[in-house]
Amino acid sequence: MAKYTEEGLRVLKEELEKLRTEGRDEIAERIKVARSFGDLSENAEYDEAMNDQAKLEANIAKLEAELRDATLIDESEANDTSVVRVGLTVVAFDESEKEEVTYKILGKSNIAEGIISDQSPVGAALLGKAVGEEAEVVLPGGETVYYKVIKISK
Repeated sequence: MAKYTEEGLRVLKEELEKLRTEGRDEIAERIKVARSFGDLSENAEYDEAMNDQAKLEANIAKLEAELRDATLIDESEANDTSVVRVGLTVVAFDESEKEEVTYKILGKSNIAEGIISDQSPVGAALLGKAVGEEAEVVLPGGETVYYKVIKISK
C-alpha cells in the first residue's frame, strides 16, 4: 500500500484522467485512421494502434489500482522533519559513489525528478533515519550501499 501526500494523490488523479480522456481519444483516432486503410489483416498501423490501446488500458488499470490502495499521509506527520518520512526531502551522502544525493520520498517513484518510492530499497532504508544516521541498503543485485543522512526538509 503506497503512501501519498495530497499533492501526490492529485498528480496521480490528473495522470489517470489524462489517460482516460486524451490518451483514449488519441488511440481511437489512430484506430479510425488505420481502419480507413482497408484490409485489417495486413494493416501494421491498425495492429500498432491496437497494441498501444492495450498498453494504455493496462496503465489505466494500474493507476486505478494504485488510487484504490493509496493511503493519505497525515500532514502533521509530513511537517515533522526530525526523521525521514514519506513526503519529505532528504539529502544524504552516498558512501559508495562519494557524492551527495537528494531524494523526495513519495509513494510513487520518478527518478528523473529525484523522487523515490517509500517502498524502494533506498526509500525504505532511509525511512525513520535522523540527521547523522546511516542507512544500509541492500540493492536487488545483492550489493550493499550506505547513505548518511545530512539534511531532512519539507
